[in-house]
Amino acid sequence: MDANNNSQLQQLAGQFHLEIITEMADDMLDPALVAELPVDWARAHLMLPVRRNGELHVLTSDPKDLNSQKQLQLLLGCELTPLLASKETITTAIERCYFSRKDTAQEFIRDLGDQVPKSQAAAAHTEDLLQMSENAPVTQLINLIILEAIKAAASDIHIEPFEERLKIRYRIDGMLYDQAAPPKHMESALISRLKVMAHMDIAEKRLPQDGVARVHIGKRQIDIRVSTVPVAEGERVVLRLLERESTLLPLAGLGLGADLLKKFDRIIKEPHGIILVCGPTGSGKTTTLYAALQQLDKTRINILTVEDPIEYQLPDIGQIQIKPKIGLTFASGLRHILRQDPDVILVGEIRDLETAEIAIRASLTGHLVFSTLHTNDAPSAVTRMTDMGIPPYLCAASLRATMAQRLVRRLCPACKKQTTLTKDESASFGAAAHKIGDNALWSANGCKDCLDGFHGRTGLFELLEITPEISEKIRAEHANTAMLRRLAVEQGMQTLMDDGIAKMFAGETSPQEVLRAAGRMA
Repeated sequence: MDANNNSQLQQLAGQFHLEIITEMADDMLDPALVAELPVDWARAHLMLPVRRNGELHVLTSDPKDLNSQKQLQLLLGCELTPLLASKETITTAIERCYFSRKDTAQEFIRDLGDQVPKSQAAAAHTEDLLQMSENAPVTQLINLIILEAIKAAASDIHIEPFEERLKIRYRIDGMLYDQAAPPKHMESALISRLKVMAHMDIAEKRLPQDGVARVHIGKRQIDIRVSTVPVAEGERVVLRLLERESTLLPLAGLGLGADLLKKFDRIIKEPHGIILVCGPTGSGKTTTLYAALQQLDKTRINILTVEDPIEYQLPDIGQIQIKPKIGLTFASGLRHILRQDPDVILVGEIRDLETAEIAIRASLTGHLVFSTLHTNDAPSAVTRMTDMGIPPYLCAASLRATMAQRLVRRLCPACKKQTTLTKDESASFGAAAHKIGDNALWSANGCKDCLDGFHGRTGLFELLEITPEISEKIRAEHANTAMLRRLAVEQGMQTLMDDGIAKMFAGETSPQEVLRAAGRMA
């Protein structure tokens, strides 16, 4: 709050004998008080009913607006004592209060009963998910489904039609969980509404379609990638939720061990070369690369990215969205940004020989290049590059490091329980089982604060640094994956399985999670 606004509030407080609120405690916000109050009214009048010490108050920046206060008192049917606050404080409180409402899709579906939704020509403007009551039932239901998914920190929403029912599932921490299912008769209206939001052809039901929708939760902006495919029972829809201004994880928050973190931090500050992050889709590769870019001194270097899609907005970094339909591919985008005087380049993925060749050339001409590959482990990235057609001597000269990763769910600290390996689990760990022995481990239990005994995720990592010895092997012997892995382990590389076992011992994750993520690497 600036000095001028503060002075005005002080004057109003003295004039009307009111108290000034500078910070809103969580217990002051009561979603039940705003159940019948449209969020647009609260925003327009900058007023919010709150509870304080068991009494009802209205938060306002203008105590002279008695008419609006009376409207609010009539709506709630009770007297409200004014409390003064700045406009910024009230706006933030409104967004927090409405976001914490307990409206659920399940309750909405139950209340809807068998009402058949009327067809609607829904507007394709940006939705605000907190603005519910004035929308048509189908729009309200879609908004609730998306809002619930965001509150649950889901990455995807699956809408799956079957012969006699419609299924909704959220992907949370990498796993799919069933949600309240809308009645089957709403299927067509729901899918049409999603297509309108994503600027897709609602009449085309025979072909797959892709689109992008954008919604708001107050001031937060969420991009939604919408994909539809025709199936036997209708159209299956998947929504990928991307919060463009989401809080980015720091490198230290990804789950890298202290030694690995120190080594990776040193490697990403090399003046040139290629650093590859490897793993399957959804293993957190982009998050790792974004965290690495955040470590660099953006005030003294020029960082450019070419991505598909741009998942998060990075401050002080130029980001290019590829558009294959108009010829803007990874290769062409990379070729053009080399003319933009970059110091550091991030290429979302090396998919073909052309992109790989340009990335190699960029690294050899003094640029630091970050990118991703879909390989199972770190050594495989080297052989994948040579299999694409990159000569081994160029790989040896340009590669600085390859890092493989997986995501495992974190055990809930409130309910995890001690365990040891079963015979079946020990057999599944194979040669790595002897490293575990009879040590105490932890497994999931489940409580009201978690999902199936887990809460959040952490990474498993395997970092292959291209040392002079490994570089010589790549150049001289066209080294295969097994040879590179053997040499890297001799030089101290910690494998994905090693990292998983360390996190099992620390009680961060369970044996079942490590086997699910890295079991094939044992």
